Amino acid sequence: MTPAHRVTELAVVVPVNDEESLLPRCLAALGVAVGALRNARPTVEVEVVIVLDDCADGSARIARAAPFTVIETCHRRVGAARASGVAAALERLGPGGSGSWVVSTDADSAVPARWLTHQLDLAEDGADVVIGTVRPDFADLSAEQREAWVATHAPGHANGHVHGANLGIRADVYLAAGGFPGVAEHEDVGLVERARLAGARVVASDAGCVLTSGRSTGRTPGGYARHLREDLVPASRVG
Repeated sequence: MTPAHRVTELAVVVPVNDEESLLPRCLAALGVAVGALRNARPTVEVEVVIVLDDCADGSARIARAAPFTVIETCHRRVGAARASGVAAALERLGPGGSGSWVVSTDADSAVPARWLTHQLDLAEDGADVVIGTVRPDFADLSAEQREAWVATHAPGHANGHVHGANLGIRADVYLAAGGFPGVAEHEDVGLVERARLAGARVVASDAGCVLTSGRSTGRTPGGYARHLREDLVPASRVG
């Protein structure tokens, strides 16, 4: 690790839109991951921002019971919500230089215990962007969907797909790339594309795979739920 790659500040951002049923699992998992990071790297300053984006259910009550910063927005666009969360986190942490790392997950997801330490290991090894994998909750899938997912995902293999539920980026690279665009979907893909075009070193990793909802109806038309609903079919049905 060179001094230029050392991470001293970590921003964690979670957009929330009416997720009262899954948010407790998300926050509990984040609490474990933050605790693991503080034990491993006690000098790293951590700021977790939960972005309540036009929630009409009990998400606000659940979020405010957690030991994290909570902000409210009315975007109803996940890109704008993520961007607001990053801005709030970096305002609390500092100017957002090369020593700051930004990670994103989703309210319907649960990160593994070493998620944050793994992100920082890769960042300090020279990554500018970390693209992590996700795994749907098999309890939400049909037997055919589970079969299709297992058949198309090799354990330990990073497929390079971009997921806002498991994404990390150096703060100065994030800012230079224009941040998350304020769109309703694919804001994560757009950010990574701009960072890559600017010469960022993008690393794909499966080591910190995030569990996410396997629901068939999601918060965006073209998100992961659409992929599970329309693309995740047994090979016997293809063609």
